[in-house]
Amino acid sequence: MTGHSSRDVSLRSLRDQPVALLQALERRVNATVGLRDDTDEASWIGISFRMGPETFLVPRDEVREVLAWPTHLARIPGSKAWVRGLANIRGLLLPIIDVRQYLGSAAATATRQSRLLLVNHRDMFAGFMVDEVAGFARCQRTDYQEVSPPPLVRCDRFLMGAYRFSGALCPVLSFRKIIETPSFIQAAS
Repeated sequence: MTGHSSRDVSLRSLRDQPVALLQALERRVNATVGLRDDTDEASWIGISFRMGPETFLVPRDEVREVLAWPTHLARIPGSKAWVRGLANIRGLLLPIIDVRQYLGSAAATATRQSRLLLVNHRDMFAGFMVDEVAGFARCQRTDYQEVSPPPLVRCDRFLMGAYRFSGALCPVLSFRKIIETPSFIQAAS
């Protein structure tokens, strides 16, 4: 074996095991750039975002991507008010949902800080409008509480407990639960 390191050999031995190969590559990249392993069982990772004055968390696996507010929205005639419109995102038409308005609060106002959280769901392609995204939230599983503090936005039925994050107890909002609710699926007025 000339010119190959032991690292190359171990990766080569995994060439017939694509999942194991990808996991090994991910571990190497994370180690190279100083990232911690996300498979750490002691921590939970979510995305921290704001709706009105409140901070919420959403499980990381329920969000595919964070997008800036689109420059153009096409209104959808006959849809409920919480369906803000359609945006063309890389050639795909993305329905934009005002989550706060869907939950029964006042409509959100789009600002420079407004973001879309692209929902990661097998059957639904939608962008949820939030007032601001703070970023990833790595919480210790020991900081989890089954009962969430009552939020101002009426979303109790979509909550999955709370985590202590940045000195506050933040409710965990499930986008999956919202999308799978019959009232969400009936978006026509």
